[in-house]
Amino acid sequence: MSYEFDFAFLADRWPDFLAGAWLTIQLTVVAITLGFALGTTCAVLRVYGHPLVARLVGAYVEIIRNTPLLVQIFIVYFGIATLGLKLSAEMSAIIALVINVGAYTTEIMRAGIESIPRTQVEAADCLGLKRLQVILHIVLLPAMERVYPALSSQFVLLMLASSITSQISAEELTAVANLIQSDTYRSFEVYIVVAIVYLALSFLYRFGFWVIGAFLFVRRRRLGTAL
Repeated sequence: MSYEFDFAFLADRWPDFLAGAWLTIQLTVVAITLGFALGTTCAVLRVYGHPLVARLVGAYVEIIRNTPLLVQIFIVYFGIATLGLKLSAEMSAIIALVINVGAYTTEIMRAGIESIPRTQVEAADCLGLKRLQVILHIVLLPAMERVYPALSSQFVLLMLASSITSQISAEELTAVANLIQSDTYRSFEVYIVVAIVYLALSFLYRFGFWVIGAFLFVRRRRLGTAL
């Protein structure tokens, strides 16, 4: 077996890799931000909401967690177009990723909310705080602190899973790699480069979440607990 690696294509195509990586970052940062807001809202509704609303949230979570992300992306991209509303591939990718990560965030945040001792909430009630104040100031931040490692891992997984959006021609990193390998016929080298870029992005995201965690959770930082 003789194979000679040739990375000469990088001299001309590195801007394409850079553009793909940048779009991957844009897609996932927007999806993580909106997905966290959606998931946290759904988690609060599932714990404190009306039983009917809680059941609807539960159905949303189960549907999303038990269907492939690729199918969800196809439903958003092709389904909405069938209804007469044409969205770009990037917008469809963001919507599908938000819906997907929102479901997983719901379950993670629900676990955090339910881990807060009932006596802590009762103490806040005794102080005369309204239910919304209790949720915002007594429940959510401590709950998020307890599940923060799981949340950050889920968000890094979402970044890696965003490669699936290349199937609807969203020009993110994997889509760019597919295009370059079809032009250069250097599949092995192209996907080695892509793997290295995804690895670098994963470390970048983990570092970013560590910085956010160190800023938000001072007590955890002082105790030296992993973020």
